[in-house]
Amino acid sequence: MEPVRTCVGCRTRAPRTALLRVVAQNDTLIPDDSAVLPGRGAWVHPTRECMDAALRRRAFGRALRVSTELDTRTFEQHPPRNKG
Repeated sequence: MEPVRTCVGCRTRAPRTALLRVVAQNDTLIPDDSAVLPGRGAWVHPTRECMDAALRRRAFGRALRVSTELDTRTFEQHPPRNKG
């Protein structure tokens, strides 16, 4: 049985392998493609729609329990994948 996580963009549950893990390091939002970086992680579908929705809703700050403003430039440059 594969672990299931909730996307912070669309709030739907999906298998961990279908989602992208994101962590905050030094107030910078970092995509964690291999899901091995230390610290609390947030999960998002690697599609432009979910990534934009999560940024618009400021969901990463809440999910990662960060009280400061996050620098999202690195995350925004991460190329989205096609669903499927």
